[in-house]
Amino acid sequence: MTTRPSLVVFTRDLRVRDHPALSTAAASGPVVALFVFDPVALRGTHASPNRVGFLLDALEDLDSSLRRLGGELVVRHGDWVAEVTAVATAVGASGIHVSDDVSGYARGRLSRLADALAALPVELVRHPGVTVVDPGAVSPAGGGTFKVFTAYHRRWLAHPWRPVVATPTELSAVPDVATGELPTLDALVAGTPSPQRRVGGETAGTDQLRSWLAGGGLADYRDGQDDLAGDRTSHLAAHLHFGTLSPLEVASRLRDRPAADPFLRQLAWRDFFHQVLAARPDASRADYRDRGDQWVHDEDGFEAWRTGQTGYPMVDAGMRQLLAEGEMHNRARMVVASFLTKDLGIDWRLGAAHFMRWLVDGDVAVNQLNWQWVAGTGTDANPHRIFNPTTQGRRFDPAGEYLRRYLPELSPLASPDIHEPTIDQRRDLRYPRPIVDHHDAVAAHKARRASSTD
Repeated sequence: MTTRPSLVVFTRDLRVRDHPALSTAAASGPVVALFVFDPVALRGTHASPNRVGFLLDALEDLDSSLRRLGGELVVRHGDWVAEVTAVATAVGASGIHVSDDVSGYARGRLSRLADALAALPVELVRHPGVTVVDPGAVSPAGGGTFKVFTAYHRRWLAHPWRPVVATPTELSAVPDVATGELPTLDALVAGTPSPQRRVGGETAGTDQLRSWLAGGGLADYRDGQDDLAGDRTSHLAAHLHFGTLSPLEVASRLRDRPAADPFLRQLAWRDFFHQVLAARPDASRADYRDRGDQWVHDEDGFEAWRTGQTGYPMVDAGMRQLLAEGEMHNRARMVVASFLTKDLGIDWRLGAAHFMRWLVDGDVAVNQLNWQWVAGTGTDANPHRIFNPTTQGRRFDPAGEYLRRYLPELSPLASPDIHEPTIDQRRDLRYPRPIVDHHDAVAAHKARRASSTD
């Protein structure tokens, strides 16, 4: 009797290591590996040339990995549910294996798939794989969802993690399945990617992790994570978002190493935001905690912020790094987000959308909820936190090396002048004057927020 194949649908779990869906399917017989280019997921702010380019890198690498194991990647285009159902029917699949996810859209299409399969002899099996600890696996004593990170982090550390699953040693492919071809970037999205975007894929992610650890990145992380000039962060965020690295495997590999706690804390933050979004899908677009903010409509201010022309070197350097690399140092992200929402009074959603347009690691849960954390409408217990961009630059880039890297027009200036150029220096170097006075702008923000609570 011929064993019916299993269909593994890849989404943002683009690897073969520690892949519960793939390992489970491979253990039961022949496997068809599928990726569907969903047009809905390629619209709006999701139509990012940086992320789609990274995705194509990852899929090409995934196909190579599957072929080494004896399989291959099947590619389809169109409605995700319709294409998955069609392939499952065509190959006579006994089950569809997929990694579970948390966004409203991801959960919605999985629900639609379950409905479409109700009349078919095909089982839908959801697996972990996107986070270290599954959303909902830990909860407060009274039930519900953790709303404060500190309490969540304690339970996250104490919760038993699932074992890392072994990579299949061999895949039994299904013959006569049209694989399709990976499209070009231009065929999927309009626009030009950042010139210095990093390469995607499980191979690149594994190499980056190995290189970072070999260079002492983990041991140095506590002190190095805020070193703007030193560029000492892991650069793993995009690989975690696309699942070219398993968050659980990374965490498990590092858990018992000396000095691992600060980095593991960042993985816990990522899981925390995923469990928040799982419980509150509307938090991708609505305030988690509505402060009644009165946002300012300022097209000129937003354009200056977007292009790195605010006249505040710390803000402008961060925004230009984003355009050049599709990345931004986490310290700089907090500074530029604070400037947009607190100094300019512009809605965090506009900033979040711009980040999603450019960030290679743009993730609905992490991006949207980090923006709200800074804006004071999210899970942060301190909604009044404000970052002074000049003070932040002097503290975390004292010699001005980060500023010179992304603001070449200011390279003639030494520290401390580079952090706050004079009017004459700005004129001579063709660098703009500050578009707002920080202290006046912050006072205006506080007044708006006070009036909203009256």
